[in-house]
Amino acid sequence: MSVKEKELEAVSTITREQKNNEIVLYNDDVNTFDHVIEVLIAACEHTPEQAEQCSILVHYKGKCVVKTGDYKDLKPRCSKLLQAGLSAEIV
Repeated sequence: MSVKEKELEAVSTITREQKNNEIVLYNDDVNTFDHVIEVLIAACEHTPEQAEQCSILVHYKGKCVVKTGDYKDLKPRCSKLLQAGLSAEIV
């Protein structure tokens, strides 16, 4: 096996072992679209368009993945969502 093949195999193994977590936002009957959009922009660094699309998906589908990444990055973001009165969890 060549050095290049070994490097590719190592990268492939690392990629398989890294599991991305997701913040799932759930629908509720309490928060307004504007509030959800503002919180997504602040907590998840969404653009206004992304935040609006997520809020619509949550409303009609009941839930939406709003951020994907490393658990250490997602934990404080999810905490901000929860502190703002939204229903969310990291999966």
